Amino acid sequence: MSGKTRAAERDIVIIGGGPAGLAAAIAAKEAGCDNVLLIERDRILGGILNQCIHDGFGLHRFKEALSGPEYAQRFIDRLEKLKISVMLDSIVLNLSRGRELLVSRMGELTLIRAKAIVLAMGCRERARGALSTPGHRPSGVYTAGTAQNLVNIENYMPGRRVCVMGSGDIGLIMARRMTLEGAKVEAVFARQGWPSGLPRNVQQCLVDYGIPLYLRTTVVDIVGMGRLEGVVVSKLDEKRQPVKGTERFIPCDTLLISGGLIPENELAHDAGITINPLTGGPMVDERCMTDAPGVFSCGNALHVHDLVDWVSEEAERAGRAAAEYVSGSGAENLDTVDIKPGSGVNYVMPNHLLTGTTGNTVLMFRVTAPARDGKIQIVLRGPDCGESILKEEKHSRLHPSEMIRVELSAEEKSQFKAGDILEVKLP
Repeated sequence: MSGKTRAAERDIVIIGGGPAGLAAAIAAKEAGCDNVLLIERDRILGGILNQCIHDGFGLHRFKEALSGPEYAQRFIDRLEKLKISVMLDSIVLNLSRGRELLVSRMGELTLIRAKAIVLAMGCRERARGALSTPGHRPSGVYTAGTAQNLVNIENYMPGRRVCVMGSGDIGLIMARRMTLEGAKVEAVFARQGWPSGLPRNVQQCLVDYGIPLYLRTTVVDIVGMGRLEGVVVSKLDEKRQPVKGTERFIPCDTLLISGGLIPENELAHDAGITINPLTGGPMVDERCMTDAPGVFSCGNALHVHDLVDWVSEEAERAGRAAAEYVSGSGAENLDTVDIKPGSGVNYVMPNHLLTGTTGNTVLMFRVTAPARDGKIQIVLRGPDCGESILKEEKHSRLHPSEMIRVELSAEEKSQFKAGDILEVKLP
């Protein structure tokens, strides 16, 4: 690359200017760290919220239904008021475990040495290749997020007769959006025996608009050479294998793939940070700090959230912890207690708790299957304490799409020590 290379030093660098990065930067500055830099690869701040023009954001935090851009603007206004430094149109090419970043933007490379780093890069969609969908490769096949960008940002209509493979929230929202723009949405197909999106989105995006949802059904063939002509769908058995004889052809010119989201973590891999195989994001303690000292992770780069309100809350915790780390006032060299998912639980965040800390801690986790009148148990196991139920809660409804939050009080946390294990499970 031609152009100049320069070096810089920062106390805290936030990578990503979406909802997590904005909240983390604000929290770090408000916690007393003046030398904060936010790096964003796009030309504007806000991240994915800029293309989410539907409402429903901020119900917990602001007690009102905001659109994605409105939610983001609340934080952008605070960021500007605090005069936090921002680098737009900038891409972090590499991150070392020693907290050195190589940043590229037009005409220059910058090597930044940071005392603390917060990873807030968000997530990406699983594309057709990751789902091993057979068939030809005609035009008209998009991820749901790409279609959302085309319609809401580029003002381009991808097609007029649509099928949606997968029942994630973006797919549900785009089924409604395409309908509002005049397209005919033939159906949404879910591999599981339940929709993977939030129940409110199933109601508001499908039921309210008469869009069919087929469970235990998926696309087994994509038909068309130049342009998509249709898809072949099949029912699935309990092992999610196609059932012979149930195939049927559905004509369409557009297929939207809503196959789930993956944390964006190439930089974490670069830095040799341990990745949680259950989430795709880093392993972290309750401060959101990874096993690389001074490197924190939050938001969808850590684990895929259901609500942006929880993204902001988690990012604020990471930003404050980064500021404490830089100032030297944070907890150092404390022993940890591992947290494990048990029966009926997909994953739990954080992965470790620190012993000897004060204040409450929120555990966030997802269940593996829907349940009514379920019970959550947090079990404490240790060489000295044996096994005991630390906490138990009843829930009228549990669903994989909805994050479950259980708060541990300081008194409850005082009952465990180094070497103990917490297990979150459905008995």
